[in-house]
Amino acid sequence: MTQPEQTPGADLHYRALERLYTAAPVNHLFESALAIEERGRSRITFQVTEQTYHAAGAAHGTIYFKMLDDAAFYAANTLVTDRFLLTTSFNLHFTKPVRMGEVVAEGRWVSGKRRVFVAEARLVDAEGEEIGRGTGTFMRSHIPLAGLPGYSPEG
Repeated sequence: MTQPEQTPGADLHYRALERLYTAAPVNHLFESALAIEERGRSRITFQVTEQTYHAAGAAHGTIYFKMLDDAAFYAANTLVTDRFLLTTSFNLHFTKPVRMGEVVAEGRWVSGKRRVFVAEARLVDAEGEEIGRGTGTFMRSHIPLAGLPGYSPEG
């Protein structure tokens, strides 16, 4: 795999993607934060609380999916500065249940530069153990990033 090159203005795009994440209504339901430090990578910190539990007292799989999908999506969308990407498929692997505490989702772009992108993500619990991983395929949409609430390269 070739490491993507850093482009001028990339930091403005990364901060705009972080604002887009914060502005999404679904993210107001959770205590989480997105950080993008380089092209093709993202990191989301997420607080798992009892509100996300299933009946057996651990985080529901929808929480795993959300964190993995978001981390992979944002890693891929660092390569696209004009359009919103859409998830077209996502494969999950659950390796350990998680209860209360901080979980980190680390996203990484794998391939694709034009229309279809592949990215992966992994979840790490507060003890540093991997609790899940996933791989997604994302497609360039017709939705301009500039028209979405929260996305503004100027800040």
